[in-house]
Amino acid sequence: MKKIISLAPGRTCLFGDHQDYLGLPVIACAINKNIQLTAVQNETLVFKLNMEDINEVRVIDINATFAELEPRDYFASSLRVLRRHGCIPTVGYDITVKGDIPINSGTSSSSALLMAWINFLITAYGVDCEVTPEFIAQMGYASEVLEHGEPGGMMDHFSIGVGNIVYINTSVPFSYKIIGTELKGLITGVSGVPKETIGVLGEAKGNALLAIDIIKQNFKDFDLHKTEIEDIDKYRNYLPDRLIPFFEAAIKNYHYTKEALKEFDKPALDLVRIGELMNMHHAALRDLLKISVPRIEDMINAALRAGAYGAKIVGSGGGGSIVVIADPNNEAAVVTAILAAGAKEAYAVTVDPGARIIE
Repeated sequence: MKKIISLAPGRTCLFGDHQDYLGLPVIACAINKNIQLTAVQNETLVFKLNMEDINEVRVIDINATFAELEPRDYFASSLRVLRRHGCIPTVGYDITVKGDIPINSGTSSSSALLMAWINFLITAYGVDCEVTPEFIAQMGYASEVLEHGEPGGMMDHFSIGVGNIVYINTSVPFSYKIIGTELKGLITGVSGVPKETIGVLGEAKGNALLAIDIIKQNFKDFDLHKTEIEDIDKYRNYLPDRLIPFFEAAIKNYHYTKEALKEFDKPALDLVRIGELMNMHHAALRDLLKISVPRIEDMINAALRAGAYGAKIVGSGGGGSIVVIADPNNEAAVVTAILAAGAKEAYAVTVDPGARIIE
């Protein structure tokens, strides 16, 4: 019996939340919490998916073409996308899915499951082009975002598909580079407050794009990629008050991401400086985009009081998780403090090498 084990890690965003939909860069990293998909060929014409963690079983006909997609049905959308690349299922599999990525927490459990599924399908049935981590990431983005018309960007798919610490330039032409393979003192804390992805993301994206559009109408040669923090005052008078924070957040967060990239390019990483930039980035997400919630703030304040160098909310916001950078020798105390502040889970994590087939 043919057996395939496909593993995909979760990810955390170090810098650049609410930037990828503006074509601005992101620094993200895959972490050692993962989804594992174990598939055994079953001699039938169905995929029988047993999702142990959520007590759900789903049966999919391997010949289904899914003319109509249900919202957020990524199993179906990826089968549809991969079929266009010559990936045609010919035999069924019994599939068990289990993982230790917290669901709906901002660490990309849905994207990790999708990436593990795509990697399994490609391994089982092949595609008509070269398979690279980048190709798998692009298939993930096409299946989750483009096919469903959702508001997300490609940070999740590239950080999971390529692994490590990755700098993702999300503008056209798109590019990425691995800027590190380890980051000591990395901690993640899960709030237990479900994040509200589509609404928060849609509103922030809409307002930021509207603000940029108004600036472009007044300044024909305006280029977001060439805008610096000191330019904010020049432009703010052209915007209605309600849009100023979204524009300011875009410029500031872009600046902090560029500064962080300079640090990652140095031979030795200055964790204190990375922490400082993280704190400034969080202030913009909290005060300008207003995507934080009280429990996230309690967790961040507790981490900083316990000696962490920096902490910020991760992802779309409205709940979810935080990422923290601390002295590697002080991780345990910071984790304890985050838990005491009401976190559902908190743990030290390491950088993961990305989605892979392990058997």
